[in-house]
Amino acid sequence: MTEILADIVPEGERLVSLAQGGGSTLALLGGVAVRLHADEVPPALDREYHDLDFAVPKGRGGDASALLRGAGYEPEVTFNAMNGKERMIFHDVGHDRQIDLFIGAFRMCHQIPFADRLKPGDTTVPLAELLLTKLQIVQLNEKDVRDTMLLFYGHDVADHDGDAVNGDRVAALCAEDWGLWRTITGNVARCAEMVGDYALPDADRARISGRMDSVLARIDAASKSRGWKLRAKIGERKRWYELPDEVVH
Repeated sequence: MTEILADIVPEGERLVSLAQGGGSTLALLGGVAVRLHADEVPPALDREYHDLDFAVPKGRGGDASALLRGAGYEPEVTFNAMNGKERMIFHDVGHDRQIDLFIGAFRMCHQIPFADRLKPGDTTVPLAELLLTKLQIVQLNEKDVRDTMLLFYGHDVADHDGDAVNGDRVAALCAEDWGLWRTITGNVARCAEMVGDYALPDADRARISGRMDSVLARIDAASKSRGWKLRAKIGERKRWYELPDEVVH
């Protein structure tokens, strides 16, 4: 067994490689996933990474757990026993790091499904889901703003996956869930307002802002579901998100 690496980005790649070698899916999400998709990172958008986050298809949590334990990680036994169908936690004691394993969907302030979007051999979740997991946080923090800007810095918005943010996928999920729509559109707008706070060339700022506008335009144009319209009538009179400490048991 290769020892856990001190550098968190290569460590994430090591774990993905172990899964691929065994024919299973273990896809990164979170900041390290954003970093792996970046051909270059402007100094203004660079940051440190402290933990790893992974996604696996529904029903594959046991395989992922065995892989992580075999790779040197210690399970959070009680938490995993209570929440193991949706989420598990593992620890790298030597480097004081944590792994969050999300099974079938990412659920924090909002639920982002990815069960049918993960393919064998994927290194990360698709860019659309990666963006949504960053922006679903109601109280957006600075590291998530940087990660969001880095995604838009390096990737265009299109109607397909691959090396682009699938704007149609983002719009479709927001069109089904008013609460998700409210949080995502609000956070994209907030990030757009903050682009000028970062020491980037004007051309880069314009490119990032333009891509954010493109996502918002696609979300706005998408036909909304009946459930979305009914929930929209209630609006912010009722809380539209979960708090992370309410998600786990």
